Amino acid sequence: MNPPTINLSFPHCWQAEILVARPSILPPRSFVYPVEAEEVERGALEVIVRPEASFWRPFLATCALGFNDPAVPSGLWSVPNPDELCAVSGGYAYVIDVNEPERFTMIPYRPVLAVRPVASHGLLLFVGHHSILAWGTQGEAWQSGRLSSEGVSPTAIEGDLLHGLGWDMMTDKETPFALDLRTGLPIRS
Repeated sequence: MNPPTINLSFPHCWQAEILVARPSILPPRSFVYPVEAEEVERGALEVIVRPEASFWRPFLATCALGFNDPAVPSGLWSVPNPDELCAVSGGYAYVIDVNEPERFTMIPYRPVLAVRPVASHGLLLFVGHHSILAWGTQGEAWQSGRLSSEGVSPTAIEGDLLHGLGWDMMTDKETPFALDLRTGLPIRS
């Protein structure tokens, strides 16, 4: 697995540290994502999170490993909502409310293949095999339709457009696409 990424493109109200191993003594507040313990037994990203608000105590976030593969991301990202953080462990992505850590969303892609912040539009993009999901200040902003038979590659952002390539099984070639970053809808040229 590659070293974890840390990307703090968005303002945030927390500090976090990726641990090299699970602490032998757990802090008073510890949370496992997802809740099913058997997934954590395969490995996990262990993160100490310190919310900025003085009345919130630090907590340990144990994020189950999706895949032990260098092709999928692992690490921490700030998100458009400053009270949330995104932890990705082997392509399994979790958006966690740092003030109420029992509240989290697991991004539905298994795995997330890339995480791309688009600060100009207040979005964190999760790239899957077939489509893209955009996360905004209020949660999921949009999810694109199917962009590819297998493999989506964002290539550029121009104004409100996200350009990319998706492999088409019928033609056996990369096919360009463009999405409106405000809606996730395809733009026809």
